[in-house]
Amino acid sequence: MPDEIPDTDQSAADQARKPWPRWKRFGALAAALIVVSGGVLVVTGWPSGSATSPADGPPNYVDESASAGIDHTYAGGFEFFVGGGVAAFDCNDDGRDELYFAGGSEPAALYRNESPVGGELRFTEQSSPVTDLTAVTGAYPLDLDSDGQIDLAVLRRGGNVVLRGLGDCRFEDANDSLAIDGGEAWTVGFSATWEGSNTLPTLAFGNYLTPGGDTCGDSRLVRPAAGGNTYAPPIALTPGYCTLSVLFSDWARSGQRDLRMANDRHYYLDGSEQLWQIAPGAAPRLFTESDGWRPLQIWGMGIASHDLTDDGRPEVFITSQGDNKLQTLDEGAVGPAYRDIALDRGVTAQRPFVGGDVLPSTAWHPEFEDVNNDGLVDLFVSKGNVEAQIDNAMRDPSNLLIGKADGTFVEGAEAAGIVSYDRTRGAALVDLNLDGMLDLVEVNRQVNVRVWRNVGRGDAEQPQPMGHWLAVRLHQSAPNVDAIGAWVEVRVGERTVVREVTVGGGHAGGKIGWIHAGLGEAASAEVRVQWPDGEAGPWMTVVADQFVSIDRDAAEPLPWAPQQ
Repeated sequence: MPDEIPDTDQSAADQARKPWPRWKRFGALAAALIVVSGGVLVVTGWPSGSATSPADGPPNYVDESASAGIDHTYAGGFEFFVGGGVAAFDCNDDGRDELYFAGGSEPAALYRNESPVGGELRFTEQSSPVTDLTAVTGAYPLDLDSDGQIDLAVLRRGGNVVLRGLGDCRFEDANDSLAIDGGEAWTVGFSATWEGSNTLPTLAFGNYLTPGGDTCGDSRLVRPAAGGNTYAPPIALTPGYCTLSVLFSDWARSGQRDLRMANDRHYYLDGSEQLWQIAPGAAPRLFTESDGWRPLQIWGMGIASHDLTDDGRPEVFITSQGDNKLQTLDEGAVGPAYRDIALDRGVTAQRPFVGGDVLPSTAWHPEFEDVNNDGLVDLFVSKGNVEAQIDNAMRDPSNLLIGKADGTFVEGAEAAGIVSYDRTRGAALVDLNLDGMLDLVEVNRQVNVRVWRNVGRGDAEQPQPMGHWLAVRLHQSAPNVDAIGAWVEVRVGERTVVREVTVGGGHAGGKIGWIHAGLGEAASAEVRVQWPDGEAGPWMTVVADQFVSIDRDAAEPLPWAPQQ
């Protein structure tokens, strides 16, 4: 990928972690805010928003890059043409997501979120030699040791690092204490899952080129050692095909989470996209054509999954150069027999939609979220030339594909006001000011991060929600306190939206915390959780426009309200 590439296929162009300790201090406030009647949670003192008619387009975004307090670029040469991720997570228990940015040849940076509720986005850099690492390509947050503090898997060009969270956004290097071999690889992808009753999660590191930069390196699977508190030596996932994104997902809803890999065809000769069977206690095994797997060769760079067909199983979106792919399982398929529906759904996004450039696009970070809160999921895709590839678009703005009721998507980035011609890499859709509207952060090569505030139908002075919403956080007893691998079902009327809770995917970065659901005109929703071991909790009716924690052992969801 970091070199000039041949022409691409143009076929489509012609067609609550655990309830936070501070909640005990907010108990009186919470009690004043809620009334429980007949199993229904009713909010009496929390603003509900003013949803009017169903959203008919994208929200308005305000560019607050200059005022947000973030001064950071993803820089460097060939080794940092890929990567450039951002991790979004709460590390000081105030409910707001902090941001940790990869820096490439420059130091990575952690920014503390100090945004007022519903107001302008504000951040302050929190510098530390522990987090200000160089050669960082990306980072993913997770509570690896289930102590209630978020940890970070920091990906690098030579020597990955796991940082243990200590609270108040402080971290320590945990490689030695966990017996993690950081290696010397060029790592861009990461994912994690809990196998069986293991105390620690199984980790997957997606590796790109070998240190020499001329052949594809093997990715690595790292499982807990006997005894459960440290890690065994890594397992090479051979053959490696220049992996740029990995994701553990229960693609068949069988209860087993296998490992999907997006691979860059620019450097391999006979490779393809991959799906590894990861069965507890068994060696990793590649799915093959005998299992129903169909070889696919693309410039695979990012992965996002979401159930778009309402069958309870996730579709898989894979970014590439030229056509992007949206895969769905064949009807009645027993094995991983996927077919592409990107053209039918309007998400190929193979060329720039504005700016005058007609050459193929280069796509990186995909993310499914409901940005206009109409109850229909949308799809963001970051874009940007690798560096100076003359056969691909140079003016290549990111996509904001708005979901429609018929299951198709339509471009909304220009109407939303987020068009730029930066070379964007990683990104995150996250509610940074806790107003129920998802903001956007983009990491760019050689220029500053962009920060966009979602103001709904309104403007910077008077934001106006486009629809009702709900934000949910899960908690269960250790291990895996954040219930990675759970499925959250949100039912409004006759339709149920299903979300898998995962760590991984995207391009070089991810998020953990609030699970956002748009509700449209609905003033309440029914919510149910299928926990990672397959046990389903009860349906719970929850009033819209609030944050709630669902604890596996609690009879009712616990509301939470942010402090200003």
